[in-house]
Amino acid sequence: MTFRERFMNHEAEFDEIFDLTDKWNFSDETCTLREFLGLNAEEEDIWISESDDALEQFMEQERQTQKNH
Repeated sequence: MTFRERFMNHEAEFDEIFDLTDKWNFSDETCTLREFLGLNAEEEDIWISESDDALEQFMEQERQTQKNH
């Protein structure tokens, strides 16, 4: 299960993304960081062009939306 899946299921805190990024940086993974974390293109763009906080807010908003459906 990816970070994104675990986060959306309330099984991971957002801060875990930083440990996983370090893990990916020092691994032999052939996939991209986005794929490794399970982020979609929009989430990756927010993370790169805005900030960690912006991504966290975006994902939290999506998680709350899922919870209400």
